[in-house]
Amino acid sequence: MTNDKVLVTGAAGFIGFHVASRLLSMGREVVGLDCVNDYYDPTLKEARLAVLKGVGKFTFVKSDLADRGATKALFAQYEFPSVVHLAAQAGVRYSLENPHAYTDANIEGFLNILEGCRHHGCKHLLFASSSSVYGANTKLPFSVQDNVDHPISLYAASKKANELMAHSYSHLYRIPATGLRFFTVYGPWGRPDMAMFIFAKAILEGKPIKLFNHGNMRRDFTYVDDVVESIVRLIDRPPQGNAEWSGAHPDPSSSAAPWKIYNIGNNRPEELMHVVAVLEKEFGRTAIKDMMPMQPGDVPATYADVEDLARDVGFRPATSIEDGIARFATWFREYHRI
Repeated sequence: MTNDKVLVTGAAGFIGFHVASRLLSMGREVVGLDCVNDYYDPTLKEARLAVLKGVGKFTFVKSDLADRGATKALFAQYEFPSVVHLAAQAGVRYSLENPHAYTDANIEGFLNILEGCRHHGCKHLLFASSSSVYGANTKLPFSVQDNVDHPISLYAASKKANELMAHSYSHLYRIPATGLRFFTVYGPWGRPDMAMFIFAKAILEGKPIKLFNHGNMRRDFTYVDDVVESIVRLIDRPPQGNAEWSGAHPDPSSSAAPWKIYNIGNNRPEELMHVVAVLEKEFGRTAIKDMMPMQPGDVPATYADVEDLARDVGFRPATSIEDGIARFATWFREYHRI
């Protein structure tokens, strides 16, 4: 029997939960790893895991990727042909408060993943990067062909570092690696520290919502099912290396090594005030709006160019904000028994 096990790190997390669910529904065997930390309410993480444990061939491993010995042992035990690495310390604002959490999880943890892949025959590593790597860039839409050397938060810098670390391992050890720059993912089972969840909770509780940059923000909100579809289509398409790649005119999104970067975004930025209006309509209540100045580490607009993704896998995220928020709101009411 062929080993078709997939390691999904961050399986108790928002995107990891959805990716694991989809792979299990396809009949794949999934080993889900998570340390179930308390960056946000672990109750939600445990609820996601409870759903996964009731589906297909799922094995849960509670472990911290920064634990070198435990991660090494995990790779030796399973020899995963495919790894979808979604575990990370997330959040731009939190990186201003607790910078060491980012070096532990996003640098040390990622290095341990790379070493596991190197020594145990991984045929494809897909890993989460972020739209935040575009940093101080202002040319829209953000393209994977753009230079991304000016991060404006430690979180963004750690994600850019992941792309570079993966490239070095692809070059040295021919590990096929695909970096996924996610753009503001939302949907059912979403993270409580992200805007959609924060706004919904505040609207229902009659509490004010903070709108930074006085509400003049545009985000390329990407529905989680579209993210999952992108990952599922990419998982069995490891990069081969770009035969046209030239060190004289280096393309930042590809390489002579088997390494590739994709934007995973809805390809359509939404005005933040429109998002609030859609949420108000869904919940039948008016938000109390607290207009705030721009926060350090934030950018006024994100907008993904997804031409490379569309060309290579024949798919582009396209769930409208109205449809996505309707599905999110239905889940939110059910989960909170409203």
